[in-house]
Amino acid sequence: MPKSTTVTFSDPYEYQTSHREALQKLVVTARGDYRAKITSIELHRLRILRGWHSLPTVSHASLREDQSPIVFPTDGRQPPSMNNGVEVRPGEMVITRLGGEYHARTPPQKRWGSLSLTADDLAAFSRVLVGCALKPPPETRVIRPDPAAMSRLLSLHNAVGGLAATAPDILAHPKVAKAIEQELVRALIACLPGTASTQSRQPLRGTVMQRFEQMIEAHRDEPLYLTDVCTALGVSDRTLRLYCQDLLGMGPQRYLWLRRMHQARRALTLADPAETTVTVIANDHGFAELGRFAVAYRELFGERPSMTLRRAA
Repeated sequence: MPKSTTVTFSDPYEYQTSHREALQKLVVTARGDYRAKITSIELHRLRILRGWHSLPTVSHASLREDQSPIVFPTDGRQPPSMNNGVEVRPGEMVITRLGGEYHARTPPQKRWGSLSLTADDLAAFSRVLVGCALKPPPETRVIRPDPAAMSRLLSLHNAVGGLAATAPDILAHPKVAKAIEQELVRALIACLPGTASTQSRQPLRGTVMQRFEQMIEAHRDEPLYLTDVCTALGVSDRTLRLYCQDLLGMGPQRYLWLRRMHQARRALTLADPAETTVTVIANDHGFAELGRFAVAYRELFGERPSMTLRRAA
């Protein structure tokens, strides 16, 4: 079940024992009142962390054998930290190895984020999205992704953190959590090295698109997401995107988004406004941000979703 929690700390020992991804020992290296906060967001297969602490620290972390957290600064104005003696600046990320250990030195007012997948899930998602199975590196390393890809990841990460702070009940909605997870994983894999597509021999275009439409028909009353579709069809994201562009004039993600929008409109048309709300229907169709949903809905259908719901009465 998706969920999110936020915990604040005034004791470094309590902070270090709160990490599930690693056994951690923390030493504060300056005088002052220690304060820290961690927000943990559990989706279906992805775990998201957002953290902050007030004072500079030195830490030693021993990672779990089944996950490889990817860690990065979330504040572009903060000074660099150090990971195993290597400088980590804003715009860079640390890719950890399974079961690895590292020492980190962090500055005061450090803000950081992380994303964690099991090695099997990382391989499965990347196989679909870029045509090759990515694996955690044999040694922990620091990389600097393409700035546009990193900016996209940070924007999504910050938006999810905002939802955890202001609307945790929305994040707990399974379909919203699924949609957010899909976008975050896509943004994460775009940042990782080795994501150049290595296409294997794929089924013929007509067969793939026929099965694509059959899958949409079989799931007409529920949201579909691109990674699930590609996995079921046995093709990569790039292949399906090329086929859809040729035959539909748009990518599969846009096609599936339009489908979800029309499903939401139908649900609003059939709903009883005394028993449901626009927010409930938007969440049921995987739309987490009501404001963006309402704007997109009006651009697409020429009226606000609330008007459609009222007319349904």
